[in-house]
Amino acid sequence: MTSTPEYARPVRLPHRSRQGIVMGLDPWQIAFLALSALILLVFVNRFGPLGLLYGAPVYLAFGVTAVTSIQGISTPRMAGLWLMKQLRHRTGGTTQKFRPERARLAGTLNLPGIRASIQLWETDGVAAVYNPLDRSVSVIAELEVQGFLMHDLPERFDLAEQFDRILGPFTQHPGVKRVTLQERTLPTTIRAAREHFDEVQRSHGLNPDSPAAANYRDVMDGSERFEVAHRNYLVLTLDLIALGAQLKALGGGKEAIVALAQIEAGNLADALVAAKITVRTWLSARDVAALGRLAFDPEFAAIVQNRPDNLTGVDPIAIGPMYLDEPKGRNGVVVTDSGVHTTMWIHEWPRSDSPVGFLAPVVFARHPHTGEAITHIFSIVLTPVPVSKALKRIRDEKKVWRGNEALRAKRGADGSAADAADWRALEQQEQEITNGHGEFQYGAYLTVTAPDQERLDQTIAGMRNALSRAGMEAQILYCQQAEALMVNAVPVGLGMK
Repeated sequence: MTSTPEYARPVRLPHRSRQGIVMGLDPWQIAFLALSALILLVFVNRFGPLGLLYGAPVYLAFGVTAVTSIQGISTPRMAGLWLMKQLRHRTGGTTQKFRPERARLAGTLNLPGIRASIQLWETDGVAAVYNPLDRSVSVIAELEVQGFLMHDLPERFDLAEQFDRILGPFTQHPGVKRVTLQERTLPTTIRAAREHFDEVQRSHGLNPDSPAAANYRDVMDGSERFEVAHRNYLVLTLDLIALGAQLKALGGGKEAIVALAQIEAGNLADALVAAKITVRTWLSARDVAALGRLAFDPEFAAIVQNRPDNLTGVDPIAIGPMYLDEPKGRNGVVVTDSGVHTTMWIHEWPRSDSPVGFLAPVVFARHPHTGEAITHIFSIVLTPVPVSKALKRIRDEKKVWRGNEALRAKRGADGSAADAADWRALEQQEQEITNGHGEFQYGAYLTVTAPDQERLDQTIAGMRNALSRAGMEAQILYCQQAEALMVNAVPVGLGMK
């Protein structure tokens, strides 16, 4: 009798529940239904039976709005987002231009909105990103994960299992506020290849005007537009309120926060090394600023990447966009210095069995016409959930499921396959928590960038094809593009509620 090796068993990801608060309705929809019922009651009390007729245009409008959706988002919620964007248009809140000579508070960054209060500190070459709004500090590691998909399946499974052992304990660490995993793909240069070619020419005395040398330079010139860089980052965000006792023991203040960040960075580095994952580098303040600069201004990439090692990165004063605009009438894009961006929320993960590395089509997504790599940023924001809260959440969702099932039975309606899948997902999650796996509340965001709107539309089509091959679905975050871009562009442990 033979058994299937553990590493050959694919992973099945539980999908998000569609049960809502009741019968799949979100709070916005319930509020509109309640308002519709209230309007109906007022008209009937005021005009009697004729109130049903008089109030029909009003209560039916609210009722129909409550049970419909736009672009996969409930109509009441979409209406709220749209109205907020129109208000921001009226107040000038959708456009930002950097004024270099304008007086600004010391320690603030050139970032839109409240994110300007984020402070970037550095000690021993490691940046500590302090967010005074939620009292948190983040450290960012660039991971060395080259060739993951080139490993044999057992090696891939082993790496994934080791990484799971790193994430699991975070749910038991009260000081961990968020963990963000991020993959960035952007065009790069072949500077290393050109420098190597020049060095070989000098050391071997080759004739630079020979046909062979000219042909080699032509090959490099032709291949450079297909050259891309894939970078992977891990952002560890600490809750300074929960770690108040440790900060007090370290003396308090900025020095204590930086020291605590260094301690936690060291602990994380040790755990990653034990899991056979190499930390290429801990990002400095200039490195963090460079990530933001390259996201907002992709045409600036070659300049940054060709800088010598002693001038690597970007000064933090240039971390943000020189120009940012959410165009009126175009609710799914945001325009920055040299890029047009669309950020999507991954709302559906693979429901069928998926192998380790199923995200490969997204990472290596290509433009459908030119075959060039799609410039994108993919982030998974993980918020640890204590075991007690996770089990309570599952019990509450089971009660909602049973309540919805009872309502369906009263109406004589049978449950759907999606409802059955929701129940199986809850059972699976409960079993995994019981077996010792941690739980995270998570959100995944994908930002796609192109030079102009026309190229962006084609790029989004190529990325949707890649998402489909990976068994995933994405939803454009309409009327929220500027905020969504900030989550991905500046990796400082932010998320969207």
